[in-house]
Amino acid sequence: MRMAVSKSTLSIVFIVLGGLAVLFGTVLVFVGPIIIDDQIVKNVEINPNNGLSYTMWKDIPVPFFMSVYFFHIVNPDEILKGEKPTVVQRGPYVYRENRWKDNITFHDNHTVSYKEFRQYFFEESMSVGDESDVVTIPNMLVLGASVMMENMPFPVRLLLSTTFKTFNEGPFLTKPVGELMWGYDSKLVDFLNKYLPGMLPTSGKFGLFAEFNNSNTGQFTVFTGQDNIRKVHMVDSWNGLKSVDYWRSEECNLINGTAGQMWPPFMTKESTMPFYSPDACRSMELVYQRPGVSRGVPVYRFVAPKTLFANGADYPPNEGFCPCRQSGLLNVSTCRHNSPVFISHPHFLEADPVLLDTVNGLSPNEDEHGLFIDIHPETGVPMKVSIRLQLNLLIKSVFGISETGNIAEVVMPMIWFEESGYIDGPVLNTFRTSLVVLPMVMEYMQYIFIALGLAGILGAVMLYVNDKVKSRMGDHPSADVDPSSSASEKTPLLRTPAS
Repeated sequence: MRMAVSKSTLSIVFIVLGGLAVLFGTVLVFVGPIIIDDQIVKNVEINPNNGLSYTMWKDIPVPFFMSVYFFHIVNPDEILKGEKPTVVQRGPYVYRENRWKDNITFHDNHTVSYKEFRQYFFEESMSVGDESDVVTIPNMLVLGASVMMENMPFPVRLLLSTTFKTFNEGPFLTKPVGELMWGYDSKLVDFLNKYLPGMLPTSGKFGLFAEFNNSNTGQFTVFTGQDNIRKVHMVDSWNGLKSVDYWRSEECNLINGTAGQMWPPFMTKESTMPFYSPDACRSMELVYQRPGVSRGVPVYRFVAPKTLFANGADYPPNEGFCPCRQSGLLNVSTCRHNSPVFISHPHFLEADPVLLDTVNGLSPNEDEHGLFIDIHPETGVPMKVSIRLQLNLLIKSVFGISETGNIAEVVMPMIWFEESGYIDGPVLNTFRTSLVVLPMVMEYMQYIFIALGLAGILGAVMLYVNDKVKSRMGDHPSADVDPSSSASEKTPLLRTPAS
């Protein structure tokens, strides 16, 4: 009887505990997501009290690299005669990129202003060669200026050609990678800066990236998210502007999205990733492609839509970025001192096939030349970034400027570069623990409590039923046994053989 009471008591205990577990798990189903979201909100807003996310935003303590590929021209003399250019890709030449924010100022309207600085350091171990490697590319000072001056009076063009000859400037440059990147001495540049100040983007040496090193990207003012987390990292203004004046439509001139480093949390597959790029002088937008996992963290991959660099004829909203050439080119001359410069995807990926036909040596493919960002959708923090762009120069023969010879009109690839980074090391571990593992554990806990509770209740019921069945069997012996016959049946077993 004592056993029966013990089992009944145990059943009641299991039912109570199971019921509490189910109740707690059910409460977590409704309350858990709120707690998790609240934790994410507190961690991703721009707030100096948030050690992890604020440090990631301010100093960007992740490995970041710029890989540069040159399109080395192998037939410059033939190009001057009107033949198709042939190029060979040289690279990568890899530079470690340091980025940090300075002049950080918080404002009363939940915004913060800052300037982001950048420095580049050559990484020979990651490169195919040294910065002393020599390559041949178009001379922007000659071929670019020639296109800019083609509609000027003929005497002006003759004077320009004479100036090129005076300073011994030809249509192509054959120089070391380091000089082409960061600047080389040019008497023509010195002359122009002295007598036509402001005509060139640099007052010192002339190089493709001379204005990038030890520089900043302008003053960004972005929302901190403290009043509305959906606006965190979104740009309020750039250099005090809400829009630029480089393009021909109000929509194209708008400064939309973030500064291109982090995005608001709680992204879905329907979300887009808008950002403003001072280097491209415009806002751009990436779209969802597929889910994935990056270093143990679930991510969404966002990529450039096929319409990003489409011309106005193929994609009417882009009409404001014209005058356009073939699809696949963004004319950035208006924000590059009117130089005939175009941005595209590397190797003219996703561009009009006509562009590929005008240059030998190009072979686009998505894996090597497509740009993407792998982002943790719950927090809006990129886990892996690969932004790939190509710099092109429109070259052609200009009457009166003999340096241009008989060059056929062609958009000539000069370089393409990839800016890539990924979260790793202690920062990754802290991020994964705080913003991925703990929320995941909390999410699983609700189901674990419900499952354990239901199992406890089911076990208690089975224990109770089993106890009742045994009790009944003890109180009501089997009807098949006749008590009166038991003594007579047992007697023979007690007799000896002699009896």
